[in-house]
Amino acid sequence: MTISYAHMLRFSTSFFNGKLSFTSDNKGRRTQLLPFASLKRPDNNIIIDPKVDSLQDGVKWDDKGLAVAIARNVDTGAILMQGFANREAVFSTLSSRKATFFSRSLSTLWTKGETSNNYINIHDVFLDCDRESIIYLGKPDGPTCHTGAETCYYTSVFDSLKQQEIERNRLALSSLYSLESTISQRKVELAEENGKPSWTKRLLINDKLLCSKIREEANELCQTLENNEDRLRTASEMADVLYHAMVLLTVKDVKVDVLQVLRQRFSQSGIEEKKSRVSKKSEQD
Repeated sequence: MTISYAHMLRFSTSFFNGKLSFTSDNKGRRTQLLPFASLKRPDNNIIIDPKVDSLQDGVKWDDKGLAVAIARNVDTGAILMQGFANREAVFSTLSSRKATFFSRSLSTLWTKGETSNNYINIHDVFLDCDRESIIYLGKPDGPTCHTGAETCYYTSVFDSLKQQEIERNRLALSSLYSLESTISQRKVELAEENGKPSWTKRLLINDKLLCSKIREEANELCQTLENNEDRLRTASEMADVLYHAMVLLTVKDVKVDVLQVLRQRFSQSGIEEKKSRVSKKSEQD
């Protein structure tokens, strides 16, 4: 079971006085909320609900007041990086909505992206069931790793064991993104193709074939519902639809960032979203 911090945030008219945060109630009276210690960068007038302070009391901070903090991509699920956070780092993350950690070597807070501008924009924060680690769920502005890689996790132990003399920088991707990566690699290899191309490469160079396969697979997926076929058959047909659709995305140079589009629609009525697309199309016409 994980616990989200998101509902603990609230917006208010506030100002900071030294190390203490104050807010004005409906009658104009000031109320002390939380000690922020070295937190100096409150953004967007966001303050932390006192419940967060109580919730953090339940975190199993180590003897140095730290807990492991893992940054994860909200759309891809990729683990971006790992660091450490103390109470102040979590407060700063919640208020600024930028992933903030505690540097053990410098003994100070640091926000990912403060020098590179590759911030990790926070959408939610989670605690694990034992309150021993934290997940910063967010959208990165650019590469997370200082090497320029998308994430800090790009070395496969299994690959190293099989081919110790070969260094392979293969990102730890979810199944969908791993498939996207493979299809993209096939596209790169097209220029070097000498023999009979693979099925993926045939689809990449033949728009008519690709579109016909997408329509065919989509129809077969619908038939699993119409003919009351079993769940395994439905999963198989859906896998075919996803695969062929992702080849089309690669042809169009569109990443699976369509997941971000889906996420942005979470809080919107599907009916209203459909209407907005129709109105936009009418304006363009």
